[in-house]
Amino acid sequence: MQVIENQTMDQERALYGSHGVLVRNCAFDGPADGESALKESSDVQVEHVFCNLRYPFWHDHRLEIRDTEMTELCRAALWYSDHISIRDSQLHGIKALRECQDVVLEGCDIRSPEFGWSSRQVEMRRCTAESEYFMLRGENLRFTDVDFKGKYSFQYIQNAVFENCRLDTKDAFWHAKNVVVRDSVIRGEYLAWYSDGLTLERCRILGTQPLCYCRNLRLVDCQLEEADLCFEKSEVEATLTAPVLSIKNPAAGRIQAPSVGEVIRDDPKALGEVVTGAPQGGCAGTVAGGFVPAAGSGR
Repeated sequence: MQVIENQTMDQERALYGSHGVLVRNCAFDGPADGESALKESSDVQVEHVFCNLRYPFWHDHRLEIRDTEMTELCRAALWYSDHISIRDSQLHGIKALRECQDVVLEGCDIRSPEFGWSSRQVEMRRCTAESEYFMLRGENLRFTDVDFKGKYSFQYIQNAVFENCRLDTKDAFWHAKNVVVRDSVIRGEYLAWYSDGLTLERCRILGTQPLCYCRNLRLVDCQLEEADLCFEKSEVEATLTAPVLSIKNPAAGRIQAPSVGEVIRDDPKALGEVVTGAPQGGCAGTVAGGFVPAAGSGR
């Protein structure tokens, strides 16, 4: 393997078409403002490198990046690349990852609007991220112990698992398909509208009007806090462990909660069942059709 150390490179395509190379303690930076430093390369290792120029890793195969800083000026850092490992690095440029495949990010700090679009087989562990339109149209994702803050995240994603994550995000999971979220906190307005096949297990969910217009929605032992007008026009099976402010016109299925402040039914086609009280063997009340509401269930 060729080793390139202790160099500063600012020329256009400085290491274009490199194969079997280790770049260590270097910088892509300088007045020439060159771009595409390692474009069309393969079997590349990058260690402790400062990336301050555009498009360094395009059309790359088998790329390992460690302890590396990609600044705000390092725009669109990784596109059309595959078999990528990024560890203990900063990705701070816009559109840092796009249309990539087989990616593992671990211990990274991501501040990148429009990150991860149309990428597949992406695994993220112990990362922090701040973005807008994060992971749009991503497929086959696995996120573990991720702290995320932003807007419009995980829209149109498919086949994803989230575990022990903390997501502070508006309009998350819109149109998402086949997604499981476990043991996580999700804070933000209008969660997961138009999703299909979303399962939430032991999650804490905060924010107005969550989980509307959903199909095949399932909640297992979740809490809905600060959440009103929930489940409008959704097909849902839910067991909730805390009181709910209000539920509006669930289309179908069954929602079990300790209590509901108000059940709003102004659509005759909304036939979802709302049951309050003890989940088994207790004096639960049912709020649906001609059933009599339990105390505290509203109308």
